[in-house]
Amino acid sequence: MDWKRLAQKAVRTGVRQGIGYMRRSGKDTTALRVVDSLLSEDRRTAPPHSPGRRTPDAAPSTRRDRGAERKDLPGTTEEAADDTRAEFDRSRSATRPKPAQRFPKRPDGGYPGDYRGPIKPVYAPDLDGKADPGEIVWAWVPYEEDHTRGKDRPVLVIGRDGRWLLALMLTSKDNIPGGVGDVHTDEHGTPYINIGSGGWDAQGRPSEVRLDRIIRVEQSAVRREGAVMPMDRFSSVVDAIDAH
Repeated sequence: MDWKRLAQKAVRTGVRQGIGYMRRSGKDTTALRVVDSLLSEDRRTAPPHSPGRRTPDAAPSTRRDRGAERKDLPGTTEEAADDTRAEFDRSRSATRPKPAQRFPKRPDGGYPGDYRGPIKPVYAPDLDGKADPGEIVWAWVPYEEDHTRGKDRPVLVIGRDGRWLLALMLTSKDNIPGGVGDVHTDEHGTPYINIGSGGWDAQGRPSEVRLDRIIRVEQSAVRREGAVMPMDRFSSVVDAIDAH
């Protein structure tokens, strides 16, 4: 009995079972696959006179017998390569998943420009998953100097213009001093109104609303709901828009 061959076969079986277990658990099987390949290489490079190996003087086997012997081997080169490629694909997809982008980066069809006509502010918040006037939400806001570029930021929805929402930008940079409802201009002459703090800022920082730029926001470009602005503060913002 070829005890060495039996021992190698038992080790190979254990290694392959370990590879299968680690694959299912999502762990790295590189070390086990190296051991398996070394055992397979040791079997392929064994000298002709080793026990259990066919010698040149032995009677040639039939095609059917050679096929049966091939099935007994721990794994062919092609099978090992397939296993390696499959393992690499699984590892790559598991460690570097594609980020899910739920909403587009900018409105479909481009940005038509800031709104400059008369506005009819309404207060109709409704936490139904869609942005409504009276709510502060996060949306894609184009840069004033280049409408092809922009970034996510909080905005106060104040009305509608056809399919577009009309909104004002929020900031927490504390551009102006004063209490809630106070209106001032910064060093560039840009008017802001203090609206205090609320659920729209996770850090509880006081915020301000810019009054001289009305942005068009596409409903599909809204990232998430922020919070409902109290009606009295909303009214203060609307009055300040009319004054500027």
